[in-house]
Amino acid sequence: MLYHAYELQRSWLSSASTWASIGAEMLSNPALPFGYMGMGPVAASALDVFAHATATYGKPAWGIETVEAGGTRHPVVEATVVNRPFGDLKRFRREGLLEDAPRLLIVAPMSGHYATLLRGTVERMLEKYTVYVTDWADARNVPLHEGHFDLDDYMDYVIAFLEHIGPGANVMAVCQPSVPVFAATAIMNRDSHECAPKTLTMMGGPIDTRCSPTSVNDLAMDRPIEWFRQNVIATVPMQYRGAGRRVYPGFMQLAGFMSMNLGNHIMSHYEMFKHLTVGDEASAQATKDFYDEYRSVCDMTAEFYLQTIQEVFQDHAIPNGTFMHRGKRIDLGDITETALLAIEGERDDISGLGQTRAALELTPNLDASKKRYYMAEGAGHYGIFNGSKWRGKIAPVVEEFIAAHG
Repeated sequence: MLYHAYELQRSWLSSASTWASIGAEMLSNPALPFGYMGMGPVAASALDVFAHATATYGKPAWGIETVEAGGTRHPVVEATVVNRPFGDLKRFRREGLLEDAPRLLIVAPMSGHYATLLRGTVERMLEKYTVYVTDWADARNVPLHEGHFDLDDYMDYVIAFLEHIGPGANVMAVCQPSVPVFAATAIMNRDSHECAPKTLTMMGGPIDTRCSPTSVNDLAMDRPIEWFRQNVIATVPMQYRGAGRRVYPGFMQLAGFMSMNLGNHIMSHYEMFKHLTVGDEASAQATKDFYDEYRSVCDMTAEFYLQTIQEVFQDHAIPNGTFMHRGKRIDLGDITETALLAIEGERDDISGLGQTRAALELTPNLDASKKRYYMAEGAGHYGIFNGSKWRGKIAPVVEEFIAAHG
């Protein structure tokens, strides 16, 4: 009933959003007198904010048409090079880049948001690299006959994508995928796989959530796994291609993230309202663009979500050495060739300080010269892969590390 209740609410709010949008346009139309009378502009701004806050959002387009490099804007070619039921492999390449330019696989989180949340990450790295991105599917649109998808499958997908890219690639795992990508790297090093990554950059990843636990970690620890199974898992309704699939709905994840910083989100919308009332459309649009992406959410398969909660947050399987892949224990000591870079944000309220750095301590057989840690001062969770700190301070560290070990 959870999903059906959400769909009913969504249909009601969608209608309200449409009417609010119409009202805002009427009240701000220069051809009509309302926009010049008393409360007209204020009411129009309020309706505009409400319409935007209650609108329905689908999967955003990547929309990376050009990037700037060397003071010149270059066209970008986007292509889907691998198509699989639970996720595609996208390739982005700018014109003018050398044919033998380094290749970088960015593994996006499967955590309720689409991979397009990393648009700024991709744009910045396109300056010097051919960039590949894991474009995970919305589980509610994957038919039941395609089977299930869990952490083992996630690692298999990452390995298969690296095999497609070929030897000599570099990998960047942003947040949640740090754990399965770290494990997949150990598997490939163990097997002396020719496509094992040259470097692995882990950014804000929950490698050891016992370090500086956040409210996200506390929530996962305070309740048994059965609570999550019974209270946050839902069945996809009949109107979607994945009808009957058990999922952790994206709207649940979004509600959780919004509630963590509800005051900040309210203030952001209030600031948007003030910008609109004084005619500052540029500032208001910047806020709208952020929330267009932030509120675009997708579902995860129940098995992947529950396994992640249990293995990563409750059992601490990676630091305890009990993490498994297809029935075989992962030995992080097998990582001897892939250089590791751990990046954390000083103000990260999702993956606390020390959680990602723990990866460097869990690889005893990797030479110290192939390990590096970087703490981004003043950066929150999203600031380590998007925004000015990412572009100006963090990305150069990643580039320097890849140049040294890639």
